[in-house]
Amino acid sequence: VQLQASGGGLVQPGGSLRLSCAASGFTVNYNLIAWFRQAPGKEREGVSCIISSTGATYYADSVKGRFTISRDNAKNTVSLQMNRLKPEDTAVYYCAVLESVENMPLSPFRYEYDAWGQGTQVTVSS
Repeated sequence: VQLQASGGGLVQPGGSLRLSCAASGFTVNYNLIAWFRQAPGKEREGVSCIISSTGATYYADSVKGRFTISRDNAKNTVSLQMNRLKPEDTAVYYCAVLESVENMPLSPFRYEYDAWGQGTQVTVSS
């Protein structure tokens, strides 16, 4: 099981970035794929997740209305479209998978995830 995150970079406040998480070794169709982030000196936090079989989504309050998660089961990828970025969105973003999930848990970020990607840096600065 491998996850490869990409798409990070430097962007000005108010700008947009699109992160991608490519999965191999398993199919994303019956799993929960999540994006987490960790800023320097801060704990890792959940950002968003999606149930690949149903398309059900979940967002942290801090990104609701700005970020959109989506999946392409044919390409085995999950994307995170990030709009109206703020300096506080600066962090290393990781994708992770929780296998064999068909219904969105009440607290999806509190589980022990089965695999993690290597992270991609997002920096929001003028």
